[in-house]
Amino acid sequence: MRIKALVIRIMKQFYRDKRTVAMMILAPIFILTLLNLIFNSDVYEPKIGLVNVPEKVTALLEESDVTLSSYQDNKDAEKAIEDEKIDGFLSFENQTPSILIEGSDPTVNGTTLSTIKEVLQPADSNADHLNIEYLYGSKDISQFDSFGPVLLGFFSFFFVFLVAGVSFLRERTSGTLERLLSSPIRRWELVLSYVIGFGLFTMIQSSIIVVYSVYILNMINEGSIAYVLLTNLLLSLTALTLGILLSSFAKNELQMMQFIPLIVVPQVFFSGLFNLETISSSISWISIITPLYYAGDALKDVMIRGKGFEDIIVPLAVLLGFSVIFIIINIISLKKYRKI
Repeated sequence: MRIKALVIRIMKQFYRDKRTVAMMILAPIFILTLLNLIFNSDVYEPKIGLVNVPEKVTALLEESDVTLSSYQDNKDAEKAIEDEKIDGFLSFENQTPSILIEGSDPTVNGTTLSTIKEVLQPADSNADHLNIEYLYGSKDISQFDSFGPVLLGFFSFFFVFLVAGVSFLRERTSGTLERLLSSPIRRWELVLSYVIGFGLFTMIQSSIIVVYSVYILNMINEGSIAYVLLTNLLLSLTALTLGILLSSFAKNELQMMQFIPLIVVPQVFFSGLFNLETISSSISWISIITPLYYAGDALKDVMIRGKGFEDIIVPLAVLLGFSVIFIIINIISLKKYRKI
């Protein structure tokens, strides 16, 4: 009878917390749907530039599943790689073929090279003497080197989001927030205080993660570590303000955890770990509203491509914009606790 009573009590708890029941059912369905759409996406079609390529080779390439673009000279083609318009280009000089590959993604590198080699071998006698160069990285770049910058951003985002959300939730459930709001402090002062307080901790956390990854794990970093730190800090600030915001919609730690499969996990799919060009357009648009998409792009530009501040200013501005928006919403949301 005691066991029966406890079982009934637990079932009643679940019945009263319909949000938890819904999350247990809907969250796995949501994640599995995303995985199905991503892993059943189209095969990647490389984008190849052509410079002084014989018509015979061009005709064979046109028969392959590739997107071709012609350029006047190597300089124009290299600029196209830098602008992410093509994955690499094939050029002929004195009837000798050479390839320049973008180099930041091992999977794209392999697909582009294998496609060109398959065409050149039957079409050109000099294919065995093919000169291959990489604009970024090298032929030895690993999947960890490619995914490392994105993972660096993800872990910073995930743990800051979780710690900030749970900590602010405890402030509210313990009555600390209510007592603070009964004082003359203004809402914006309260939010800003929490952002600065948690922000100082996230600065230390982000710095340790970046330094450990680059100098201990030897994660590839062709650019300035200062830009890596700046990107990570802005991403952490976004996670911090978002965690504080969403904590106001949770009644306990369990409900705060429920935001992870809805807010954090989906961002992984659009952060750069998967090639968005192969993902269905019906869901690829989600990437533009996810902070990790911009952070992953900026971190890859700095750490793999060695780009400077002027090349990452747009994603950094977007991350800062996310934080400002979340701060404003946080200030407004405090109205339900006290009107000032």
